[in-house]
Amino acid sequence: MESAAVLASNLLCSRAFWQRVSGPQEERLLKLMSYGIVVFLIVAVALVLHRAAAPYGRYYSASRGRPVPATLAWMVQEAPSFLFPLLLVLCSGGARLSFWPNRILLGLFLVHYFYRSFIFPFLIRGGKPTPFPTFVLAFVFCLYNGYLQGRSLSNYAEFSSNWLTEPHFILGIAGWLGGLLINVHSDHILRNLRKPGETGYKIPRGGMFEYITGANYFGEIVEWCGFALACRTLESKAFAINTLLVLGSRAYTHHQWYLNKFEDYPRSRKIVIPFVF
Repeated sequence: MESAAVLASNLLCSRAFWQRVSGPQEERLLKLMSYGIVVFLIVAVALVLHRAAAPYGRYYSASRGRPVPATLAWMVQEAPSFLFPLLLVLCSGGARLSFWPNRILLGLFLVHYFYRSFIFPFLIRGGKPTPFPTFVLAFVFCLYNGYLQGRSLSNYAEFSSNWLTEPHFILGIAGWLGGLLINVHSDHILRNLRKPGETGYKIPRGGMFEYITGANYFGEIVEWCGFALACRTLESKAFAINTLLVLGSRAYTHHQWYLNKFEDYPRSRKIVIPFVF
């Protein structure tokens, strides 16, 4: 088992290996993976997520599997989306990374997942554990998406010479940055709802929470929709749709939970899109 793992590691770190797999066949694989992730999520949301909330956070249940501590779960499950693209670049060289649009867009992806992997987990206060099966699914998705976005931007995505000055690129970058700031600020509000020694749940106040229940999810949706607008690759669009479906469903579940738990929950708040839904 150990020798097989060493062999696999050496193979993935071999530049010759990535030079052999590069080409039209891998590019087609990335397209199929993009379509696959959207189709899978549409089915999953339709059949599962609206019937039973994903069992982590406030919906944690010990019956769903062995618990993984919140900080450890978030760090390990999110890390592949940061580390795997870096590994791909170091090992394959990144044929398209001599171009600034590819560098900037891949950099944005890595910035988000550096925060999610190595900053956010250590800010969690008293987070509930994640069941092991849910943790594994999240890890596999981040590995999958890390390969999908990292390989696309480092090796295949082609952009015009004036891409950095195109209105859609500038608007997309602004959307990405605005979404990231909303996400981080909303996380800050949620972390500080309880005073030291307090337990239980409270109604979030301030920021985008004045308009929607899923303010933190809205920020991440805006972030990846901005990324897709700036990038315009099939892979980035698939990720944006994935984010909208998964986090939109999660926000819907949260909204119903708050309405049921708090009689004074503001009825004017929408679920995840201000003034709309």
